[in-house]
Amino acid sequence: MHLLSQDKAPIYEALLKYKSMRVVPFDVPGHKQGKGNPELTEFLGEKCLSVDVNSMKPLDNLVHPVSVIKEAEELAADAFGAHHAFFMVNGATSGVQAMIMSVCKQGDKVIMPRNVHRSAINALIISGAIPAYVNPGVNKELGIPLGMSIDDVKKAIAENPDAKAIFINNPTYYGICSDLKTITELAHRHNMYVLVDEAHGSHFYFGANMPISAMAAGADMSAVSMHKTGGSLTQSSFLLKGDRLSTGHVRQTINLTQTTSGSYLLLSSLDISRRNLALGGKSIFEKASALANYAREEINKIGGYYAFSTELINGDSVYDFDHTKLSVHTREIGLAGIEVYDILRDDYGIQIELGDIGNILAIISVGDRAQALERLVSSLSEIKRLYIRDKSGMLDHEYINPEVVMAPQKAFYSDQHSIPIKDSTGYISGEFVMCYPPGIPILAPGERITEEIIDYIAYAKAKGSSLTGTEDMSIENIRVLEE
Repeated sequence: MHLLSQDKAPIYEALLKYKSMRVVPFDVPGHKQGKGNPELTEFLGEKCLSVDVNSMKPLDNLVHPVSVIKEAEELAADAFGAHHAFFMVNGATSGVQAMIMSVCKQGDKVIMPRNVHRSAINALIISGAIPAYVNPGVNKELGIPLGMSIDDVKKAIAENPDAKAIFINNPTYYGICSDLKTITELAHRHNMYVLVDEAHGSHFYFGANMPISAMAAGADMSAVSMHKTGGSLTQSSFLLKGDRLSTGHVRQTINLTQTTSGSYLLLSSLDISRRNLALGGKSIFEKASALANYAREEINKIGGYYAFSTELINGDSVYDFDHTKLSVHTREIGLAGIEVYDILRDDYGIQIELGDIGNILAIISVGDRAQALERLVSSLSEIKRLYIRDKSGMLDHEYINPEVVMAPQKAFYSDQHSIPIKDSTGYISGEFVMCYPPGIPILAPGERITEEIIDYIAYAKAKGSSLTGTEDMSIENIRVLEE
């Protein structure tokens, strides 16, 4: 495969050919190219509904690709520098789960930072693998978790020499990157696989002066959310694989949970977006970086806010920084990040990615324009002028080191009962509690509930964070293990 072939988009081209054939459908989906659902056709458009089709010989089959999807996979692998690339239609979530399930069975250990996305802990519940957590460092000024330090990884390897894999975030939600290459080399020397959550790192493969990508670092697998920063439709992603794992085995693992009715809207969006980034990604992300850096400088001029960046780099727990992440610390103006998030949306018509108790995050990527960034900056300036207050009494940290009592799977399937969260100190949690986004659990199955965690949950609720994870939709009660 050569770069010259990256101008092809086999799935997209096959769909165009299908449309030109004017096929009469007697297969699923039942809307029959939109004719059976006029309201949906009016909303999404006839062009969209006409290619919302089922697998058929000319269009290949995601479960067992032999033609156009196979060719598209090969092009994606070439573009990302991977041994193989799988099209995923259930987000990077399914990619993360497939990675862990491909290398771990029940009882196997995985070394991972505790600030992983819930999808990784869900994979432990499904597979029965056991986490060996590396608690990330915390930047006390910003209250955010950092990456994994090399010394902590070495210690985790020494304490868990039988671990099957090391799982790494690249980057974190806030743009923090660990020393991925050194950790990969360490893992491979100890016969462990390296699995990388790159849900927020698709641009690392195409932009200039970016942190190192998982495949470039020699990792064994990486889950890449193309829809987050690469321009494809929501829920579409790639699972990238190196040459140390069997392609057939990984595909079998993917097929345990991925739909047999892969959406061609999602598949074609991945195909087209891969082509766009392979051919023009360098200039696309050069522009995104310039916009993010401009906005960061302007926000820091306002005063009170702190839009942080590469100055955090310390060569270890912050080995590198993704400068396209416009992360802004808000606590100095007396507002939690989630409060700024709500004001931006409700009063200024600006939707950012997340707000937590101390920070906001705006994602800057392929579709952003300078005018929109200027609107964000001016809105933040006005919010400071209108809402600034004393910061006393505000919580100052986003991450709490957990006390892990038992494996997530064992806890999840243990006998449980429901009690008020306010009365749950000392119990072992049987379910998750998290703010979404980012979807990093405050509490996961098998962890001890503490006063600090209860206070954090109450504070996050009071500030307006969207809490999820418990069976009780109001997040007033939590299921705990029977004593």
